[in-house]
Amino acid sequence: MTTHTAPAAQEAPIVPSYVKDAWWTPSDGSRAADVLDANTGELLARFGSDGLDLASMVDHARTVGQDELGKLTLHERALKLKELALFLNERRQELYEVSFATGATKIDSMVDIDGGIGVLFTFSSKGRREMPNNNVVLDGPAELLSKDGSFLGTHVYTRIPGVAAQINAFNFPVWGMLEKFAPAFVAGVPTIVKPATPTGHLTEACVRLMIDSGILPAGSIQLISGSARELLDVMDYRDMLSFTGSASTAQRLKSHTNVIDGGVRLTAETDSLNAAILGPDAEPGTPEFDAFVKAVVTEMTVKAGQKCTAIRRTIVPKGREQAVVEAISERIAKRVVVGDPRAEGTTMGALASLEQLRDVRSAVESMLAAGGELAYGTLDAPVVRTAGGDDAVVPAGAFMSPLLLTWDDVDAEAVHSQEAFGPVTSVLGYDDVADAVRLAARGAGSLVATVCTNDPDTARALTVGIAGHHGRVHILNRETARTSTGHGSPVPQLVHGGPGRAGGGEELGGIRSVKHHMQRTALQGSPNLLTAVTGVWHAGADRRIAGSETFGADPANVHPFRKSLAELRVGDAYASDLRKVELQDILDFAAETGDTFYAHTDAKAAEANPFFPGQVAHGYLLVSWAAGLFVEPAPGPVLANYGLENLRFITPVAAGDSVRVTLTAKKITPRVTDEYGEVAWDAVLHNQEGEIVANYDVLTLVEKEDTTYKNWG
Repeated sequence: MTTHTAPAAQEAPIVPSYVKDAWWTPSDGSRAADVLDANTGELLARFGSDGLDLASMVDHARTVGQDELGKLTLHERALKLKELALFLNERRQELYEVSFATGATKIDSMVDIDGGIGVLFTFSSKGRREMPNNNVVLDGPAELLSKDGSFLGTHVYTRIPGVAAQINAFNFPVWGMLEKFAPAFVAGVPTIVKPATPTGHLTEACVRLMIDSGILPAGSIQLISGSARELLDVMDYRDMLSFTGSASTAQRLKSHTNVIDGGVRLTAETDSLNAAILGPDAEPGTPEFDAFVKAVVTEMTVKAGQKCTAIRRTIVPKGREQAVVEAISERIAKRVVVGDPRAEGTTMGALASLEQLRDVRSAVESMLAAGGELAYGTLDAPVVRTAGGDDAVVPAGAFMSPLLLTWDDVDAEAVHSQEAFGPVTSVLGYDDVADAVRLAARGAGSLVATVCTNDPDTARALTVGIAGHHGRVHILNRETARTSTGHGSPVPQLVHGGPGRAGGGEELGGIRSVKHHMQRTALQGSPNLLTAVTGVWHAGADRRIAGSETFGADPANVHPFRKSLAELRVGDAYASDLRKVELQDILDFAAETGDTFYAHTDAKAAEANPFFPGQVAHGYLLVSWAAGLFVEPAPGPVLANYGLENLRFITPVAAGDSVRVTLTAKKITPRVTDEYGEVAWDAVLHNQEGEIVANYDVLTLVEKEDTTYKNWG
């Protein structure tokens, strides 16, 4: 065994900031912080921001950034995220090379870099699939505020008019940035990024690639490489600050006057003493026991345990602690090789910095002094695999052995309040399910907990018991052991955040996180003006009706199914003639479909039903007839019907009644990447008395230009 010392000091470049669409560095002689290679102690870079005009950065975002992003629709911005994801994906090896110096292994880098790129893909897809191709997002149905329908109310989302600033932790320099940037960008809000210094050079490398891509509009992203202590001073109610880091720093931010009095929106994701609970049924030898041990070791060692979602408290049935300790220790000994990520065979790299190593050691020493006992590992500098392939102690490297602690007193305050942000977990025994819930809740609010059981009753009791204390509950058993994304892996489709000491925020969460960057506003007005503002037709607004003159239609108007998206407008409509419902129609439909429910086929039983005036037509018969009443049969711009939404049957239709349909173009959504778009049609069935029989939305795909009909003709 040898001892490797740090290389001699050398000059290192200042990591630049990206300010008002240009790269910026402080003047010579300005204060700067050194960043070292986490594995070797070699000087890599220097960070400083003296002289940086934060107010001008915020103003640039509010003006240039807002203007340029506002020129694009939600779908166009979402598509740019896909273009950016593809660009970064082709160049991720460049980022890996930088990432190794942060102590991250290839797997760690994939979690950070590939995970961040995956977030861009996800928000691109969800933004185009679930949001309108517009910049006004309608939230829920309209509320009738007057008897005659001339005054309506609804809610809309529009982007906040300021900047989304983000202050990020050191552990995920790429993912942490992109998971906040993506929803802000889709919403149309420019971003200012402030990464943590120890790994900020990796963030800068990613931002540089993003800028070099030429994909992003001017002002949509800026970067602060260095201190940004006065950033909140220049923000106001128009802006949003997303923070990831310690609870103590979050508390200082929350107490800032511009948050308390100035209305800055602050979201925080902070300390979290996450738990994994082994169910009473998960005995040694069961698939659940094996999956649990694997999950704990993974969370201890991925990113060297430097994850806000890592398992800090391993909660197991009393009497099973030793079996769990032995299984975890055996798996670590067999599978974990601590060393330089650039060395073949390394599975766990260094912590991000020597300062971080000192903090983790100090936290563990405090926990040992409070009653914890070291069951596996050592606080001494471990022998590690060096980049050259030999095994040595590297004093200049931020390496640490995985540590497993046990506690005689499972209620010791330190284990439920002290977070050692590294490869450390504590094993705690519980008496029964209620006690396991109690121990998990001692974390005072956490990001995530795993419940590992194959017993449905245990799964329900534990999940319901702890859910109010956690932002996410990961239920693990033999059915998900191979397919689960894992305890510690937030996914962009679901909420990432948690109550209490976890910060109280909700980062990610699919479209929810896009709406975090938008203002929900109550909108009141006439149907015509609500239609004009939202781009969605509201009942009572003007229509241009083709079809039956009997019901107010203009026969000179073109059937809306004959109009391409280039011609179709919200409010274009069709009104049909009446069609009479005969008893034989009802009986034939019952016989053909097999739907012989008594209300359709048994007159005496139907008359006894309080909901029906006797034998009635099937709802689906009426919907089928409605299609026959409004469809224009020749080939044309309408390519396909792909579904119905919000179908409600209001008034029963008896034999002898008649029905008619009015179809109105309600919402038009062109697809950015295709030669067609989606049209939602408001469909209303009335009877001969004018009563509403049914209402629903018909969804169709329609060509942007009418090529189908021309080719057919």
